[in-house]
Amino acid sequence: MGDTGDLLDGPRARGAFLLRVLMEPPWALQITEDAPLTMVAVLTGGAWLRQPGQEPQRLTAGDVLLVRGATPYVLSDDLTTPPDIVIGPGQSCTARDGRDLSDELASGVRAWGNDVAGRDTMLVASYPEQAQLGTMLGAALPEVALVRGSNSPLLPVLVAEAARDALGQEAVLDRILDVVLIAVVREWAAEAPTGVAGLQVLSDPAVAEAVRLIRAHPAHPWTVDELAARAGVSRSVLARKFQDIVGIPPIGYLAQWRLSLAADLLRDTDRTLASVSREVGYASPFSLSTAFKKAYGVSPQAYRTRKTA
Repeated sequence: MGDTGDLLDGPRARGAFLLRVLMEPPWALQITEDAPLTMVAVLTGGAWLRQPGQEPQRLTAGDVLLVRGATPYVLSDDLTTPPDIVIGPGQSCTARDGRDLSDELASGVRAWGNDVAGRDTMLVASYPEQAQLGTMLGAALPEVALVRGSNSPLLPVLVAEAARDALGQEAVLDRILDVVLIAVVREWAAEAPTGVAGLQVLSDPAVAEAVRLIRAHPAHPWTVDELAARAGVSRSVLARKFQDIVGIPPIGYLAQWRLSLAADLLRDTDRTLASVSREVGYASPFSLSTAFKKAYGVSPQAYRTRKTA
């Protein structure tokens, strides 16, 4: 299947949403969330997964569900239980009549459900922005992926940390979540049949080489022509394959990768904005600031202040 390094070096959560869900039967959740990726790890008990046009699947403790984008699904204690709670975009939580249930069912620090001692418990984690997930990882995963009996050793740590409310806890959770997601995707990829949509990114030599070059030398003024020449294919072939496999053009991927690196440097170092700009390939701090604010919704300085507060 090829080297999965580039695929798995993608996720960089920043302010990811985490919640322990505590449910006692009967219960059923209609989920129409629109996060780039949502991970549901079954901790105790179990749940039925229902999707339009698909056979229901029973999830048990240890199973991890990965759902990409706005894929609708239902989780319930039993196949006959009708959904009475709707989880919508932005983790909104309402009853069927539109009543907000967010506070009514809150059960402590990052905990929510109809019974704090419920039989069926899950950890739900969502990446709020596509750029945080990583374009290649997002393209490789199907709309729904299921890993049976995940053995990620850090999953229990993530669950325990989710219940804490300590200084800097958001950053701690983000970092652990990234590692857990990588472990789960690695398990899924090991079992995925050859030819699964998106895994072509690991085996297509031209696209793999273009991605490697971009990631190894983000400050280089890459053009599609140069990437194609280095990858040994024509410009049109690389552009078509890259769009089909990764989901965006090569230069769009380059821009995302540069901004992701800039965010890491802003968060983890005290480098000046001018220094960061040069390292990731922007002509000036102003051009980086403009692109960064468009992608992340805040200026680089505000992002750094927020993440170190």
